[in-house]
Amino acid sequence: MTRLRQLYQDVILDHNENPRNFGDLEDANCEAHGDNPLCGDEYVVSAKLTDDGEVESVAFSGEGCAISKAAASMMTQHVEELSREETEKLVNEFRDMLTDDLDLEEDDHDLGHLKVFESVASRPERIKCAVLPWHTLLAALEGKESISTEGEADPKAEVE
Repeated sequence: MTRLRQLYQDVILDHNENPRNFGDLEDANCEAHGDNPLCGDEYVVSAKLTDDGEVESVAFSGEGCAISKAAASMMTQHVEELSREETEKLVNEFRDMLTDDLDLEEDDHDLGHLKVFESVASRPERIKCAVLPWHTLLAALEGKESISTEGEADPKAEVE
């Protein structure tokens, strides 16, 4: 097993077993429900935005596979203190990495440790699992109540 593959597995397992920012966010001012009916992943992503549109805090609740839970956990850590525009850019970069539309070596990006999800791109059936929490966060920021991977959460859909 390659070192990167082992790191990926270790990170996924850690965030699955000990998810960060898991639970209800009492003072949230935006929230959305996201589901992936094909595999049963289902989350609520809540965020508190400042008056300037910065993500002050974010949390998630629900259940799903290890990949979706780890993606949600790491997402919450990476988007805190980002502006809405920076958050949308990060969502696009994450999605583009998973759909092979981002060259991690050549393209400028802000993914940091999120690059451990790069190997999900080789498992197309798991891409929607990893993208679900990210699209659910965007739905919350856009004032939508819910989103599903079977419809508007197309992993290749560009976030505007």
